[in-house]
Amino acid sequence: MSAEIRDERFRTVVGDDVAVEQLGTGFVFTEGPTWHPYERHLTFSDIIGKRMHRWTPNDGGGTVSVFRDPSNMANGNTYDPEGRMVTCEHATSRVIRTEPDGSITVLATHYGDKELNSPNDIVVKRDGRIYFTDPPSGRSAQYGVERDQELDFQGFFRVDPDGGNLTLLADDFERPNGLCFSQDESKLFVNDTMRKHIRAYGVKEDGTVGGGDVWAEVTGDLEGVPDGMKTDSADNVFCTGPGGVHVFTPDAVCLGVIRTPEPPANFTWGGDDMKSLFITARTSLYHARVNIPGTKLF
Repeated sequence: MSAEIRDERFRTVVGDDVAVEQLGTGFVFTEGPTWHPYERHLTFSDIIGKRMHRWTPNDGGGTVSVFRDPSNMANGNTYDPEGRMVTCEHATSRVIRTEPDGSITVLATHYGDKELNSPNDIVVKRDGRIYFTDPPSGRSAQYGVERDQELDFQGFFRVDPDGGNLTLLADDFERPNGLCFSQDESKLFVNDTMRKHIRAYGVKEDGTVGGGDVWAEVTGDLEGVPDGMKTDSADNVFCTGPGGVHVFTPDAVCLGVIRTPEPPANFTWGGDDMKSLFITARTSLYHARVNIPGTKLF
């Protein structure tokens, strides 16, 4: 069993037995997995490898192909309500959208007259508004293109579907990273990698947010940090952290950890029943089955 159980409710959410299977390897730093529920494929980034890949299931298990090369060191990916993929790029400090014909629409590059730090992770509300975190990680030689930071803060933003009304929502993070909505979209969770905690915001009708208190801390002695984060259909919050993927109840109790062979960066649900958990972890793509499904992005 590939799990650390901290609360018996873990067995209800994830299962009595967790088998983590490798679907592909040989990458440099995998991130940003997103599942297309109708075309049935998983797209993910290899940031340092400067490519985006696509895993497609088949009778033999599945195959990995190159989706975009070069990728501008893409990181987070998701789909909007129209089924268009939106992506954060480290090398260009852009948020982009891939249109149905394959063309690229640039949605955000600057806040005022200053270039964004390096958009990192991204979610889309059901009304089409896009929320993304903006740490300076992609301005380092390790995870992007080394260059000076123009903004004097790290936070997260909202932008309209057409790229208008870029709005700063918070600017008091050290390394804002993963973010996700509760199932009814009344809460927005955002984690801070360096501080190892998750903060919760109330989402207002106009798309702005309030609150921002620390909701939970991600703990453990093994390698790994808060990074990718999502909620399942029962509003349990999953977040990467030391040793694997940490599972929290809606009231912030950590039930346990899905252990991964390599430190995970992100994950998403997929498969026909949305109970397949696809995990990007350093050089590889992994898969595990859980009891409670995720939800389709569109």
